[in-house]
Amino acid sequence: MNYFSEDELRCKCGCGVYKFDPDALAKLNRIRMSYGEPLIVTSGYRCLDHPAERHKGHIGAHSFGMAVDLAVSHEKAHKLLKVAMYYDVPRIGINQRGEGRFIHLDWCDELPSPTIWSY
Repeated sequence: MNYFSEDELRCKCGCGVYKFDPDALAKLNRIRMSYGEPLIVTSGYRCLDHPAERHKGHIGAHSFGMAVDLAVSHEKAHKLLKVAMYYDVPRIGINQRGEGRFIHLDWCDELPSPTIWSY
């Protein structure tokens, strides 16, 4: 089952490009199925002109179409982390401070893994 639309996962910089990796999407869908409730995507694929990518100095996992940021906080963030760890997500970023809390999940083999970080 596909829980995520192309519109949710396409670049939001204005270009509207959709290049989300099919294998990453299959893994994301398994996580969503186990999580058992809707997940809000705040960022999926990002083109190289996306403002969040331009300042990095390297190609990030979002630009490979292998990463997603999901709006979760508190007990829902804890639940998502448990599911992500169960499915061996190799790269996890955590932002649980202030407004706009999210969990970043990615499957990019081009970047060091396994790893976890905070924003």
